[in-house]
Amino acid sequence: MAKYTRQDILDIIEQEDIGFIRLQFTDISGRLKNMATTVKQIDKILDGHYKFDCKAIDGFSGTGYEELFLVPDLDTFVIFPWRPQNGKVARFLCDVIKPDGTPFAGDSRYILKKVAREAESMGFSFNTAIKNEFFLFDIGDNGEPANYSSEKGGYFDVGPADCGENARRDMVLYLSDMDIDVETSYHSDEAAQHMLDLGYAPPLGMADSIMTTRLVVRTVAKRHGLHATFMPKPRENVKGSGAHYIFSLEKDGRNIFTDQSDSIGISQDGYYFMAGILKHIAGMSLITNPIVNSYKRLVPGYLAPVTIGWSSTDASSLIRLTSIGQDGGRIILRSPDGAANPYLVIALCLAAGMDGIKNKTKPPVCMEKMTEEEIHNAEVLPRTLHEAVNHFKKDSFIHEILGRHIPGQMVKAKEQEWSEYCRQVTLWETEHYLSSI
Repeated sequence: MAKYTRQDILDIIEQEDIGFIRLQFTDISGRLKNMATTVKQIDKILDGHYKFDCKAIDGFSGTGYEELFLVPDLDTFVIFPWRPQNGKVARFLCDVIKPDGTPFAGDSRYILKKVAREAESMGFSFNTAIKNEFFLFDIGDNGEPANYSSEKGGYFDVGPADCGENARRDMVLYLSDMDIDVETSYHSDEAAQHMLDLGYAPPLGMADSIMTTRLVVRTVAKRHGLHATFMPKPRENVKGSGAHYIFSLEKDGRNIFTDQSDSIGISQDGYYFMAGILKHIAGMSLITNPIVNSYKRLVPGYLAPVTIGWSSTDASSLIRLTSIGQDGGRIILRSPDGAANPYLVIALCLAAGMDGIKNKTKPPVCMEKMTEEEIHNAEVLPRTLHEAVNHFKKDSFIHEILGRHIPGQMVKAKEQEWSEYCRQVTLWETEHYLSSI
């Protein structure tokens, strides 16, 4: 059921003295985009008549249209709590629509809504939670973002070792004001690394919350004189930042991933769902880990997943299954990072998991029961963006879920990114080769 009606929005604008409206949407790469106007344009906004130059947005070209339209989702209307209290600033998250009124195939929000509707039509309710990791670095002398910090905190430390606790507190409070509940927040493993855990929400709500959380984290950090980054591996020789997605599936109000007769409390449908994700994870890696730097995190020795497999206890496994606690059976996917588009990550995981249930896909042997030789010979995740592109190209199931537009745009953009990266000569190369060759 809708949270707000058109009249509700008009009433809130008047009661709260809102003077400015931001229209936000997400591009294919998972970056939040924004247009702004005054409340004088509210009727035009609510009628879905706000257009923008789609050729200016990476991945939105080649549509056959010069302009696309932004249609606000009324339920995403919130007031920015950090903006002035007179003439307040509010925002809508928007769907992207073609001039003929039909959804734009490159709108990742539309892709997720379509996949979620298919699951709902079968009587399923999909829920997602997430653990968001990020770094809070200092600002350099020139005012530019740095990748260092003077703090020395570690897991669950408190101040003064944890120099980010005041910023985290404001993040949590602002998110609460925007109807996003953070279950826990704490200092993570590395110095200046932090975690925000968002509790379960339906697919679209969770993806919207992830995009909003990224905005809030960066905004609050700047107000505290810090720079927040979700970059997967901003420094060498440290554990990178992941975005661990946690999934559960309900039918008739019951978590169908739960089976107390199983040794770890996971049902057969839970194993099938997991197997569906594992079957396509190599091809999905271009979506879950979409930048060159993503693959600097996915290396041995830093608790990040490398092997395509699952476990119930190994903290570094790609997928961890658990039924501990009141939430029942759940599947934790640990490979994605903060550079990923959450709409596409959740859409592909839900589609692949449902396909696993439909086809009763058999999962591989638990890594805890494999010999060292079997683990050594097991399939691994792509090691570079280039490998991820090649796996993505070959997975027709993923292309079917994403439609015609997004795969072509993703491949084109990421092949260009890889080509640009390959032309770089790094400090490591000059230190190793300049004087010896």
